[in-house]
Amino acid sequence: MTEQLDELYAHAHEKHVVVVGGGVAGLIAAWECAKVGMRVTVLEAGERPGGVLRSAEVGGVVLDLGAESFATRGGHVRALIDELGLSDDVVAPGTGAGGAWVAGVPGVGAAPLPKGGVLGIPANPFADDVRRILGWGGAWRAYLDRLKPVLTIGHEHSLGRLVRSRLGEKALDRLVAPVTTGVYSAHPDDIDPDVAAPGLNAALTRTGSLTGAVADLAGARTSAPGGAVLGLRGGMARLADALVERLEVLGAEVRTRAAVDGLERAGATWTIRLAAREERDEDDAVSGPAVDVGPLEADVVVVAIGEAGARRLLAPHVTGLAAEPARPGPVVEIVTLVLDAPELDAKPRGTGVLTVPGSHRAKALTHTTAKWQWVAEAAGAHRHVVRVSFGTQNEEPATAGLDDDEAAALALEEASALLGVALAPHQLAGARRERFLQAQPAATVGLKAATAQARAAIQTAPGIGAVGAWLAGTGLAQVVPDAIAEAERVRRRALFS
Repeated sequence: MTEQLDELYAHAHEKHVVVVGGGVAGLIAAWECAKVGMRVTVLEAGERPGGVLRSAEVGGVVLDLGAESFATRGGHVRALIDELGLSDDVVAPGTGAGGAWVAGVPGVGAAPLPKGGVLGIPANPFADDVRRILGWGGAWRAYLDRLKPVLTIGHEHSLGRLVRSRLGEKALDRLVAPVTTGVYSAHPDDIDPDVAAPGLNAALTRTGSLTGAVADLAGARTSAPGGAVLGLRGGMARLADALVERLEVLGAEVRTRAAVDGLERAGATWTIRLAAREERDEDDAVSGPAVDVGPLEADVVVVAIGEAGARRLLAPHVTGLAAEPARPGPVVEIVTLVLDAPELDAKPRGTGVLTVPGSHRAKALTHTTAKWQWVAEAAGAHRHVVRVSFGTQNEEPATAGLDDDEAAALALEEASALLGVALAPHQLAGARRERFLQAQPAATVGLKAATAQARAAIQTAPGIGAVGAWLAGTGLAQVVPDAIAEAERVRRRALFS
C-alpha cells in the first residue's frame, strides 16, 4: 500500500498545474492540487493574493476591506476554516445592536427592516414594523395578495414581477428593492426567486399567497436569527493568508504581479504567456522599463479570474464559449471609515442600513463595530468603523469620478444621513476605498442556464478548468465548494486519464 501511494505521489509530482488568478477560488484549486503532490504555480496579476479577501490598516485598525463574513449554508466554508486550523477564531455577529434598517422611505425616513421576511417580503403586511414602512395604504394593497385566486398564481421567474403583482409597488420599492440592491447589487426585476429563495414559488402555490409562502418558509427555518453568517476574529482575509501559507509549505509557488496575456496548447502541453512586468521601487513607483517575463509550461491550467478575462483566455480553446460576457457584472466601491464618534456608541441604526433605490447616493452601510465585537475591541472606546457601499447593476458608483479624499468626504456625508447622526470631518481618523468588479449574482434571471452551458463547454476541453464567482455564484458559500469540485475534476483527469 505504501509503495502504491509513493508511486501515485511521484506520478502526481510529474504534473505541473498553473492556476491563473490568486483569489480565493484560485488558491483553493491550487491547494487541492498541491495536496496530492502536483507541482503548482499560482499567477496573480495584483500586488497580493486573496481577491475579495483583503485587509489593511485603517486608522490604526486592521480591517477587512472586502468580504467580512461567510454564509453558513452548506457548511463548506466552515469545513475549510476547520481544515486550516482557524476554528477557534470563528465569531458570530453581535446581537445587541439590533438588525438592519432601511432608509429613504418616503414620509418616514428610516425604520428597522421588518423581521421574519424573505428577501424583504413580509409574512404579515399589518405587522407594526411592516406597516410603519408601507403605511396603511401599502399594507392594505399587500393584503390583497391573500385574496387573489390561487389559479392566477404562476411560476414567476422575476422576483420584481412576482412582488409587484402580488403585493404592489410600495412593498417592492420600500422592502424588497433595498435588500436586493444591497445584497445582490441588482434590481428585483433581475432576480430569479427560485435561485435567491429556493422553495418560494412552490410555497406560494401551496399556500395560495406570497405572504403565506413567506410565513411557511420562515416557519421551516432551522437557524436562529443572525446565525446565517459568521466571521473570523482578525478578519476574513486571514483565510487567504492561511491558504497561501499552506501552499508554500507544500512547495507551491505563488507569484504576484504576474498577469497572463494568453494561453497556447501544443499536444498535451500548455504554454502560458505572461505580460511584461514593470519594475517598481519600494514606494511602488515605476523605476524602469517593462521587463519581459518568459512563458511557463503546464500540463493543467485552471483559470480563476473574472468572467471577462476568463472568457478571453478560454474562448480560443473551448468550442462554443463566447469570448465576452453577455452582460458585465456590477462595479461596487466600498469606503471604510474609522471615526472618533462617541455619538455612535448607542448604535442608532443597528448593524447597518439599506437604502430605497434613488433615495441616497450610497446603496448600503455597515456599522462594523456594532456588528463585530472583535472590531469594537480593536478600535477602542468611542471609535467606530463604518463601511459605505456605492454602485449597483447598470449604475456607476457615485464615488467613481472622485479622488480618494473626495470619496471619503462623500462616504462621511452619506454615513451621517444613513445613521441619523451629524458626523464632522475632524472626526475622521482614517479612510480606505476599495473597488470591486463583481460577477453577475447567481440569482440573476437566466444566469443559471447560461452558466451551466459555459461550464459544460469548458469541461469538454482537455487539461483545463475554470473556477470563480462567475461560474459558482457570488459568496464564499458558493465559490468554495465549486472550486474544490472543479479542482478534483481536473486533477483526476490529469492523473488517471
